[in-house]
Parts: sequence; C-alpha cells; structure tokens
Amino acid sequence: MSRTLILDCNDKIGEEVTISGWVQVRRDHGKIGFLDVEDRTGIIQVFCTADKLGDIRVQDVVEITGKIAERPEKLINPNLETGKIELQSETVTVLSKAAELPFDMGMKTLDLQLPTLLDFRALTLRHSEVRNIFKIQSAILEGFRKVSKELDCVEIVVPEIAIGSTEGGAEVFKVDYYGHQATMTQSPQLYKQMLVPVFERVFTVAHAYRAEPSVTTRHLSVATQMDCEFGFVAFEELLDLFEKVGTETLKHVENECPKELKKFGFKPVAFGKIPRLTLREAQEIIFKEFGRDNRNEKDLNPQDEIDICKWALEKHGSDLVTITHFPTVKRAFYTMPDPENPEYSLSYDLLFRGLEILSGSQRINDYDQLVEAIKSRGMKPEEFELYLQAFKYGMPPEGGFSFGLERMTMNLLQLQNIRQASLFPRDMERVDIRLSTLKK
Repeated sequence: MSRTLILDCNDKIGEEVTISGWVQVRRDHGKIGFLDVEDRTGIIQVFCTADKLGDIRVQDVVEITGKIAERPEKLINPNLETGKIELQSETVTVLSKAAELPFDMGMKTLDLQLPTLLDFRALTLRHSEVRNIFKIQSAILEGFRKVSKELDCVEIVVPEIAIGSTEGGAEVFKVDYYGHQATMTQSPQLYKQMLVPVFERVFTVAHAYRAEPSVTTRHLSVATQMDCEFGFVAFEELLDLFEKVGTETLKHVENECPKELKKFGFKPVAFGKIPRLTLREAQEIIFKEFGRDNRNEKDLNPQDEIDICKWALEKHGSDLVTITHFPTVKRAFYTMPDPENPEYSLSYDLLFRGLEILSGSQRINDYDQLVEAIKSRGMKPEEFELYLQAFKYGMPPEGGFSFGLERMTMNLLQLQNIRQASLFPRDMERVDIRLSTLKK
C-alpha cells in the first residue's frame, strides 16, 4: 500500500492507510497505548495494543498501517489539524531506532540553554518550535525572491572566494588557494555591481563572511544576505525600492505562515507610511523625545534604534523607519557622497521594530571618482582591477541594498539570540561543534 500523508488522513475516514513518520509522544495505558506520529504535514494520534507498542520510543521512525476512525466528540483535540480522527493500527513497523534522548523532546517549548540547543542541533531542529523558525525563514526568502522578480531583477550566484576584501580592512577569513592567498567574500557587493551593466537589475541570496572579533546576540561570522542592485536609478527611487521589497517580503510571510507566527506571539506588522529621516534628524528626535544627546555620533546605537522605532510606530503607525545620510567616512568606499554636502553620503538603513535589517546606498558610478575613493581609504586600485573594469567601460547611475536574513528572522519572531535564527550558526566559538572542545 502506498504511503498516505498524515494531513490527508482527514479525508480517509473508514479507509485503510499506511503512514510513515517520527514518534513524538508515547502514552501507555495498560493493555493499550497511543503514539503521536508526525510527518512533514502534521501529527496524528495512533491507537495501539500493547503488543504493537513493543519498545518503541520517541523519535523512532515508524511505518503504520491501519484504519482511520473518527474520535468520540469528547476526545477531539482542537489543537491538532487531525484532532477529529485517529489511526487504529493493524501493523506497526520500526524503520529506524532512535537512541535514548538527552532531553525531553515532548516539551511544547524547547526550554534549553543556547549551547545545548546548538550542541544537539541535528536533534533540536526536529522540534516543532525550532522547525517553525525556519519555515518562517523560508517564507522570508520566498517573499524576497518574489518581489525581486516582480521588479524585473535577474537572480545571480556570486563567488564565495575573492582575491581581497570587499569593504577594505583586515576582518576577512584568509584562504590558502593553491598556494596563493585569497579570502572568503565579505559581501556579494562588488560582484552584483559588476552585473548591473549586464542585466541592469539583479538580486542574489549569498553568504557574507566577517571575521569580526565580537560575540554578541546580533552578529554572526557567516550571515546570509538578500541583496538587490539596480541600474538607472536615483536616490529617492532607491528608497522606494527597498521599502517596497521590505514591506512586500513581510506581508508575504504574514500571508504564508499565520499559524507558525501565532505560536511565537507575533503581532501583525504596522504598515503605516514609513518615515524617512536623516541620521541627524533621527538623533534630534531621540534627544527631544527620549532625553539622550547622541547628536554628534556617527551612527545610531542599539538603544537609539529601539527608540526611533517606538517614535515611528507612535507618530506614523509604522513598524519600519528609514534612516539616511550617514557620514561618508563611516560607509564603504563605493558609497556616493551627497553632492550637496559630501561629508554625508547617499546611504540608508531600514529599521524594523528596533533593529537594523537593511543597509545600502547610491553607488559611485564614475570610474575616476571610484579610483580616488579607493585610494583615499588606503587601498590599492590594482587590487580591484576586475571590479573597476565594469566602471571603466560604462556604468549607469546605480545603487542597491542588502537585507540580513537571520536578523530579519530574529526580529520578526523576537528571538533572544541571532544564533537561534541560523540553521547551523558560525561564530567565534562554534563551527557546528564548540571550538573549545577541539584538542589543541
């Protein structure tokens, strides 16, 4: 008999079916017992006699054949999509045995310390609470791709090994590449810019490798970027574009994952008119509304981001706020200075519920100006030879932006640590396993 997916059993009352999945719960009641079995579509209660239960334990992989029956009304479980039915087993086959579990996987909330959560990652990812994080993250990716394609962007795949740093500086992972020194790419930035004269509009989902000596709740050594780059655009149009991509992505997630979001206590996003503030305007609001004077700082600090988002929600009904015109010296070399005041740049961040989830800018598209910008940062133009080719032979006005996938996931679900939003997080202390456990 061919396999029936568990959710489809709702339409099989009175019929014999075969299901396959993982045992999530075992309940013994003397001569009878029950198993909760889960596959990719849902969970079903299975009625068994004691002889069929044998030594089955949680996470065993089973194949069960039996008849679908309606549950008595008083035994209906409204919390399950299959709560009105059960499978009355006839044969139970164990396809794969699970070892004794190191903790209780039957908890509704997987209440584990972060190191334990990650030490047993192959197991904890199976828990519905953790799995839902990445179902939602998948919807973020799907929403981003959907709106990027609607904007006529072509998806590209960029290299992860480069000859030098993207942003400048020493915070790169060095690679021995056939006897030559190379680095892991800090960002897909230079490559997506090189593709603008080819396709005009491009997007990519790519890893960014940052050897930053920090252990915080919001930084990873390997992060996932969702990037767009557009040719023939001006600054104000870029603001329109990234706000559209951000809002449409979030709306897609709300539409696709209402049940999963509800389990995290998710509040619907407030999609009011997104306020646009320069850095200095934002700092002035923070000074007047919250009494902290950071008006001479070159960026917003974490508390500033929280407070300006509170202001945006209260005054504009928006969970999103755009911040522009960061100091030119604090942005990457390819960022266009504001022609009206070159001390500040045509750059921007998008904040969502107190956290930056996007950064970008209008880019320098003039070859000579770009060469000078590289030199002014103490870098050598010859190390950017391939990149500069794209500008030497005609680059239109262009710009783009980058969303952080893990940050967006973390903030959407109000997770405590960004590592919870990465399937297999990399940081200073871990590459799958804790580095401190390796023999020196």
